[in-house]
Amino acid sequence: MTASTANAQRFREFKMPDVGEGLTEAEILKWYVQPGDTVTDGQVVCEVETAKAAVELPIPYTGVVHELRFGEGVTVDVGTAIIAVDTDPGAGPAEAPAAAPQEAAADEEAEPQGRQAVLVGYGAAPSSTKRRARKPQPGVPAQPEPAKAALQAELNGRTAPAAPAAPVAPAVQPAPAAPAGSAVPAAGRPLAKPPVRKLAKDLGIDLATILPTGPDGIITREDVHAAATPVAAPAEAPGPVAVAAAEPGTVDTAARERRVPVKGVRKATAQAMVASAFTAPHVTEFITVDVTRTMKLVQELKQDPDMVGLRVNPLLLVAKAFLVALKRHPEANAAWDEANQEIVYKDYVNLGIAAATPRGLIVPNIKDAGAKTLPQLASELGDLVATAREGKTSPAAMAGGTVTITNVGVFGVDTGTPILNPGESAILAFGAVKLQPWVHKGKVKARQVTTLALSFDHRLVDGELGSKLLADVAAVLERPKRLITWG
Repeated sequence: MTASTANAQRFREFKMPDVGEGLTEAEILKWYVQPGDTVTDGQVVCEVETAKAAVELPIPYTGVVHELRFGEGVTVDVGTAIIAVDTDPGAGPAEAPAAAPQEAAADEEAEPQGRQAVLVGYGAAPSSTKRRARKPQPGVPAQPEPAKAALQAELNGRTAPAAPAAPVAPAVQPAPAAPAGSAVPAAGRPLAKPPVRKLAKDLGIDLATILPTGPDGIITREDVHAAATPVAAPAEAPGPVAVAAAEPGTVDTAARERRVPVKGVRKATAQAMVASAFTAPHVTEFITVDVTRTMKLVQELKQDPDMVGLRVNPLLLVAKAFLVALKRHPEANAAWDEANQEIVYKDYVNLGIAAATPRGLIVPNIKDAGAKTLPQLASELGDLVATAREGKTSPAAMAGGTVTITNVGVFGVDTGTPILNPGESAILAFGAVKLQPWVHKGKVKARQVTTLALSFDHRLVDGELGSKLLADVAAVLERPKRLITWG
């Protein structure tokens, strides 16, 4: 056994797993360990945020943390080593394998050896990507730091700062300097994080023309901004000067703007909403209903012994009313299979609840909600909301939804036109409950009134079916005894 093989077996690398369904990257939110800490097989070492949720990662090795390859707040590609563990710390000092840059890999994908680093509950996602290793370009020597600074300054059109005095070296014929805007010789694809690549693209800067100043040759945002600085024009003889007049009424607002990279839950939400809005033909219908009896039932249920310790609120009864209406109109609980040109009718209801969290909007769902009793539904609804607010919702909890409820009323909003969660057939918006004048038993009285809005996929749900579904939800909320007679 060679020394390098022994080191490789002793120092085990844990790679960023695919903690969702085909995700390609995740951001490291927090490290729970530091170099020198002892870890055991299955111990949680960090928390990462994917495009779907925040997830804690357990490590599959026992030993001592040798190195953390990335800091907090860094987005890392799936399959990239993020931590190295010394599995035999008592064997004495040894040279750990060097960390490779995130975007550099072997010419061919290595075969899996032993146990693969995957999150418990998720399978290993084999990568089909093969990347070529960087090869040094012949005839291009490595540049010392002063030379890098000078070259970067020349690329940006500025004068390089004066370098410290150094011993005089034998004179050599200087190589011609690269003109501004020309590509800096590179051995492969420039290293940069996705937000930095997007910034360069927005500013029209070729990453190949930028000399990196970040660790391991990574291009930083400062490098891109420096490269975007206008090149100073050479001095010319005095002549007529044309002064460009500023556009009247224009105000420079750049100093009062801030840019935030689109990532994580916000990125996933944006992609899902665009895909849904431009794939499923949406129809939205509205109905205003007197929910005074439902609000009274909420107060009564709070005193019911079977509901002790459970969270009882109007949303619970709206959810139950929606489930009863879907039971009366099961054709509305379906999905469109574009690939097979089929409509998939579902004999179960996974009820999604749109939840606003510090990281953005997520839609976890209650599995088989239609088969649950009211106390069971209340228990799962409470757990779902609490888990979402803590940022602990798993990707599995957000998969497989069939219909969704969004409670915009908690923000004092009357209603809205909600966009379908991709793959679902309908979404119900529950507006604010307000005391309003209402004709009740032939007289105008103050009643508790709300507005419901139902958006549905018109490929699956015709106007008649959608109207009946919404009308039945309203009918149950107007006379909640229908939960018994219809349920």
